[in-house]
Amino acid sequence: MDLGKRIVAILAHPDDAEFMCAGTLSLFRNRGWEVHIVTMTPGDKGSAVHTREEISRIRTGEARRSAQIIGATYHCVGLEDVYIIYDREAINRTTAVLRKIRPSIVITASPTDYMVDHETTARIVQTACFCCGIKNMEVDEAPFEPSPYLYYADAMDGKDKFGHAVAPSMYVDITGEMPVKEEMLKAHASQRDWLLEHHKVDEYILSMKHFAEVRGKEVNRKYAEGFRQHLGHGFQQGNVLAGILEENIIIK
Repeated sequence: MDLGKRIVAILAHPDDAEFMCAGTLSLFRNRGWEVHIVTMTPGDKGSAVHTREEISRIRTGEARRSAQIIGATYHCVGLEDVYIIYDREAINRTTAVLRKIRPSIVITASPTDYMVDHETTARIVQTACFCCGIKNMEVDEAPFEPSPYLYYADAMDGKDKFGHAVAPSMYVDITGEMPVKEEMLKAHASQRDWLLEHHKVDEYILSMKHFAEVRGKEVNRKYAEGFRQHLGHGFQQGNVLAGILEENIIIK
């Protein structure tokens, strides 16, 4: 297949992509790919001091500025934080966004994670990818084929809701991209500031770097991000991620 050089990371909230796959997105941008970061919600529950409307404006602005650091484009599906539901509206909206961008590769949340919003996002995105080529969808944007290659990012802290390890099947060495990943996460100041105020430590950045370091040690690198590929019936087979990133990919 002649790949259109477009990759999308579509996750639940602003800052999720920065935590889980920003280093990988930066590597793609360095290789000339068009990068898009999509959030299902504007993160409208992510504040103890702002109204939903205020924090939505703040967080989508932060997400846009973060994306611009790597020349990416930011989009928001417009669902409500905490209430991401697998239903007709969510599937149609997400399918419409994917059809508008027409990506070759999609990265989404882990199907098993600590938060239902993340798990439901994975289900919705799986269906939306499958529906990219279905003509009779209730979506104005034109269908396209073949469907994108679909990858799942790590679960937060690398474990499921029962505390069991969720192991990646492949790792991306992001050692050289860590300064960019850190800068992107710092753009989400609304989420970072209250940790600084309450704990006097930048735990937001430290926790991101710590987990990337954990994954890196598993493959003898300084920092890494982990992924699994969706290989079910009807989805693209073959590890295109490995073919593009080559020396940055480690498969266990």
